[in-house]
Amino acid sequence: MASSSSSFASLPAQFDVLVIGGGAAGLYSALCLPATLQVGLITKDTLSVSASDWAQGGIAAAIAPDDAPELHITDTLNAGAGLCEVEAVEVLVRQAGECIQNLTQMGVAFDRKDDRLAMTLEAAHSRRRVLHAADTTGRAVVTTLTAQVLKRDNIHVFNQALALDLWIHEGECRGVQMVYGQQLSWVQAKAVVLATGGGGQIYSQTTNPAASTGDGVAMAWRAGAQLRDLEFMQFHPTALTKAGAPRFLISEAVRGEGAHLVDSTGRRFAFDYHPDGELAPRDVVSRAIFSHLQKTPNESFVYLDLRVIDPERVQYRFPNIIRKCQKWAGIDVFTTPIPVSPAAHYWMGGIVTNLDSQTTIQRLYAVGENASTGVHGANRLASNSLLECLVFGAQLKELSPEPQTALSTHPTPDSSSFEGLIDIATDVDWLHQHRLAIGQLVWKSAGISREADQMKIALEQLGHWQTTFDTLPLTQAMSSLRTHKTHNLKSALTIDTLRLWTETRNLLAVATLVIKSALFRTESRGGHYRSDYPDTEPHWQTHTLINELNWKKSEPLNKQAT
Repeated sequence: MASSSSSFASLPAQFDVLVIGGGAAGLYSALCLPATLQVGLITKDTLSVSASDWAQGGIAAAIAPDDAPELHITDTLNAGAGLCEVEAVEVLVRQAGECIQNLTQMGVAFDRKDDRLAMTLEAAHSRRRVLHAADTTGRAVVTTLTAQVLKRDNIHVFNQALALDLWIHEGECRGVQMVYGQQLSWVQAKAVVLATGGGGQIYSQTTNPAASTGDGVAMAWRAGAQLRDLEFMQFHPTALTKAGAPRFLISEAVRGEGAHLVDSTGRRFAFDYHPDGELAPRDVVSRAIFSHLQKTPNESFVYLDLRVIDPERVQYRFPNIIRKCQKWAGIDVFTTPIPVSPAAHYWMGGIVTNLDSQTTIQRLYAVGENASTGVHGANRLASNSLLECLVFGAQLKELSPEPQTALSTHPTPDSSSFEGLIDIATDVDWLHQHRLAIGQLVWKSAGISREADQMKIALEQLGHWQTTFDTLPLTQAMSSLRTHKTHNLKSALTIDTLRLWTETRNLLAVATLVIKSALFRTESRGGHYRSDYPDTEPHWQTHTLINELNWKKSEPLNKQAT
């Protein structure tokens, strides 16, 4: 049985593969890796706390009799606004059926209609092809995958562990720097898989959990990996908007089942912006709401009206939404429309990978939202995200990392770097304050609508904060650590404090990268809208490529669906 480890002493000195992230991408990747490999699975919370666990809508798969992979490919390419990698999309779609079969065999209880898997319709899909488990599909998947991981003798789980940085030696990834308990160590591996999810926490308004701080992208960037298309953030149109309530996502499937998006007068205003109304692509609907609210400055939300759907259907399909709206906002969805507005939801860009999930650094792989496989382009098609986690996690099933020369980690404990850290309360206060401030700044400057002057002001502010962060006593102590030594941490330096420091560090990096990418792309396309460049330009049918602090265009993408 897989171990949920409590001591470094009980773990192998070196792993074959380290997987960082405990959501669907990390869990499925760990399960797909050959059982002969010793795998370490690192998660900074527990295995059940991830954006995957929050996913409501479902998993798209063209497996119904009236559907075809070619239709799913076309829908994905259309949503991607000219920036999808066709070959990656074909892999995603054509391997969907096998992944769904694997999940059902593992025990995922998808909803059924008669003797067939039930399918629902979501925005921009031409067929009903979204499998679901009520409105908690992500939870059903993650729960099942977690149970399978815990049965595997070759997988060692690090719960509440913190990956700080990648260990790069002679251009290869050789492991990670991590904190576990009161110990900071460098852990070796023949290969590392980044599956840390997205970076929605750079925005004050987001459907992502608190753990979504762009860790994998930030670590990969510091290590020198190539990044791509970071400006493309998908804003979900319908997040619960109620003072004191979390920004709970109201699934795309609610509109797919027939709910109306209305303003305070009850008018279905979305048709003013697109002929498909509520079922237009997410970026279109989000901008429609944003634009409509700008015309009515006294209003901060619109409404999602479920009363037009048969109540029995609502009860069957959306029990979790019913409960959460009642619990958090006191709203009875059967009698009262839900107040909603857009929130940051999904990052289309990330770490560049090939079809085998390999990054531009040897022995480093990336799967899930922190990866840029090319399947989403400029705007993700609804319910392709969980599918991407599965399909590209499955590409690791034949991974056989070559042996490498062991590197000395100098296991003798060394606490000298922390001797001067007697009182870090001031550092902690600054970190708490500026973690919140980053989200507010990025939402204002690089949210649904962007323009150059605001983004330049934001970059200048982020630069000032970065300078202050670099001078914090805790930052200085962390920077002075002797490479590849094992350090015992002072009792005052808890993992919670180090997590706050690490996440703030990553948020500063990711926020800067996103805004610089948004400033670089002088057009509007998909999830990236520039009010000062509102048109989509043919010469910008290219990826944005980032290497360290250099931005450039890729070669033009002129491929079409096959």
